[in-house]
Amino acid sequence: MRYLFGPVASRRLGYSLGVDIIPHKVCTLDCLYCQIGPTTLKTMERKPYVEAGPVLAELEEILANKVQIDCITFSGSGEPTLNSCLGDIITGIKKMCSIPVTVLTNGTLLNLPEVRAGLMQADIVCPSFDAATDAAFRRINRPHDSLTLDLMIQGLKSFRQKFLGKIYLEVMLARGINDSPQELAAFAEILPEFGADRIQINTVIRPAAEDGVWAVNPVILEHARKLFGPNAEIIGGFLKERSLHEQENIADRIVQLVGRHPSTADDICAALGLTADLVHEYLTQLLTQGRIIKTIHADSTFYRVFGFPSVIPDGRMDVEK
Repeated sequence: MRYLFGPVASRRLGYSLGVDIIPHKVCTLDCLYCQIGPTTLKTMERKPYVEAGPVLAELEEILANKVQIDCITFSGSGEPTLNSCLGDIITGIKKMCSIPVTVLTNGTLLNLPEVRAGLMQADIVCPSFDAATDAAFRRINRPHDSLTLDLMIQGLKSFRQKFLGKIYLEVMLARGINDSPQELAAFAEILPEFGADRIQINTVIRPAAEDGVWAVNPVILEHARKLFGPNAEIIGGFLKERSLHEQENIADRIVQLVGRHPSTADDICAALGLTADLVHEYLTQLLTQGRIIKTIHADSTFYRVFGFPSVIPDGRMDVEK
């Protein structure tokens, strides 16, 4: 599969079939915390990076194999709303099956009417909103020069006015960057204006694009949850226990998974429905073959693909091939 991956375990969405329709790290932002690494092309230009036909052909093949999935999620390695064919692809999916469609987006292009129109058939849209002040926005998201926080806020408000599906707004908190009492108070003031069905508070748990980006204290997370209102929740680990029916090509599945999201052995077990012993066996094999590497981050071992673009700057993490 070139455009679809998984299903993988999502802490927010359950077992999710991923749709990746943007080249690696083409984005409107260059977020400090991004687990996929630094942005390779920061742009605001929308293009038909891939049209609906090839994506729907892959989905047809997966549906024929009757893989059990909870949702079809646009995510992957870039900002999906930069693909000008996004609306056509969603329309095609809705004609093929009844599986809910979710779009993970950084929310920066929602001020464009054509982007909002393309998202109208989605069931769930999960925009990010990581800063309620311009200074924090510039620091944590490092946006394209033409982007402002005001534009992003206007886009989120406009989208809520007509979108009939669910909006799960994610707030990513990073220690010492956007978790001060002043920043949290600014969040609490603006968040109610977006009309989100859920406000999902997250923090950094995987290796980030830049050094020195760490998880916030659990006490601060809980304080933020209370401050952000009754529909706010802290996103925890993926605890759903369910095995996928098909486990062929396990090595390839693991490489595909860690190539998109650096993962611990436990993450891999949960995502692929495998036992710890079996995962250990395959990880050992893949490390020996040089297909993956392991990274020590915050006392946890994460696995990623060899040569993962610009994610592990020299001297920033301990890396073993």
